[in-house]
Amino acid sequence: MPTHLARRLTDAASRIVLGKEHAVRLALACVLARGHLLIEDIPGVGKTTLAHLLARLLGLQFQRIQFTSDMLPADIIGVSVFDQREGAFRFHPGPLFAQLLLADEINRATPKAQSALLEAMEERQVSAEGQTWPLPEPFFVIATQNPTDQIGTFPLPESQLDRFLMRLSLGYPDRAAERALLAGEDRRALLARQPAALQPGELDTLFAATRAVHVGPRLLDYVQALLAESRSGAGFALGLSPRAGLGLLAAARAWALLAGRDHVLPEDVQAVLPAVAGHRLRPADDAPVPPERLVRRLIEAVALPG
Repeated sequence: MPTHLARRLTDAASRIVLGKEHAVRLALACVLARGHLLIEDIPGVGKTTLAHLLARLLGLQFQRIQFTSDMLPADIIGVSVFDQREGAFRFHPGPLFAQLLLADEINRATPKAQSALLEAMEERQVSAEGQTWPLPEPFFVIATQNPTDQIGTFPLPESQLDRFLMRLSLGYPDRAAERALLAGEDRRALLARQPAALQPGELDTLFAATRAVHVGPRLLDYVQALLAESRSGAGFALGLSPRAGLGLLAAARAWALLAGRDHVLPEDVQAVLPAVAGHRLRPADDAPVPPERLVRRLIEAVALPG
């Protein structure tokens, strides 16, 4: 197992994003599971820094889109422009054509602009002007959004949320990490000097190793029981989809790999479940129940495999 590659990633990331080891490890697990990541938090806590950091560490081609209320789908996908020399329209790809796309403040754009990402996130391709273009390989979307109670935001619909494998928040740093931030060098300067932590081909090695992490029959029973409880349990109005179940397994495999193991334990599933399920579950009575409490309710309702 290429555990040295995983350790190299986590060590390098923790030197830039201070005091957020769990969140950084979740973000890395999301990428190794080939999933898209949604980071929701107040401005100024490092959401954009984390996205830039992942692109640099993994050696991926990076583009950033600042979402605004007047943005159109063509601003994301691209547009066809008439070429006078050829006498025909030529498609000019937009910023979506990158290996890692940072959709910054995605919920400041209207649902029409947000929908431009749906096909890209699910099928890794774009359809426009009657043609289909494949996106670069690999392709990831890391989106940031401000809390939905802030002015000028448009909530993401369930169909969009379900395409994000994980949603996480960074929160304020603890006292020691904040002191190091205040006394240390600017994070942007450190990022500018940060080399790629992986050589060409090593990311593919990590993808293959993640897929190869063993999931036993009893672990599959446990995951299925979690899915079934989310759909039929008394406390839930909207359960986890099959896509969520597949994503949960992929994320648990990645978490196990980052821990240096070649098999998944129930603890791995529980470690990634809040990030995978928190934005997908809905309480039965529409009460304002925090996502972490819903996930805890789900974990407590399902017995661990014997």
